[in-house]
Amino acid sequence: MEIKKIGLASDHAGYELKEFVKQYLTEKGIEFFDFGTYSEASCDYPDFAHPLANAIEGGECYPGIAICGSGEGISMTLNKHQGVRAALCWIPEIAKLCRQHNDANVLVMPGRFISKETAREIMDAYLTTDFEGGRHQARIDKIPVK
Repeated sequence: MEIKKIGLASDHAGYELKEFVKQYLTEKGIEFFDFGTYSEASCDYPDFAHPLANAIEGGECYPGIAICGSGEGISMTLNKHQGVRAALCWIPEIAKLCRQHNDANVLVMPGRFISKETAREIMDAYLTTDFEGGRHQARIDKIPVK
């Protein structure tokens, strides 16, 4: 995967893991932009998911990483955008497959349900796996609502 600048987004339930993600990316020398949230104060995930999705669609960031408590709400919000393919991953194998078969451009993790070590393994798998193309491209071409 060719990384441009990773866009990050979370709500309050994903804030702690997002801060860990920032440390991970810094260790790897990968640039990122944090769309928020910036604390554990209660907030609404769409307020941060939409700016991330807009940046992915606009080519400002690629890929993205998003986190909320279950990963579901932020994933649903991101996937409302035609140019976003957000994949909820809780184990490294899912992260690898979502890249190989779905060309996922946003990795979503469930902040309340995985450890930091598992998050590291998921990010390692996601960021080092390329899209296979071929038969999978035809399926991806059918995703956007026309």
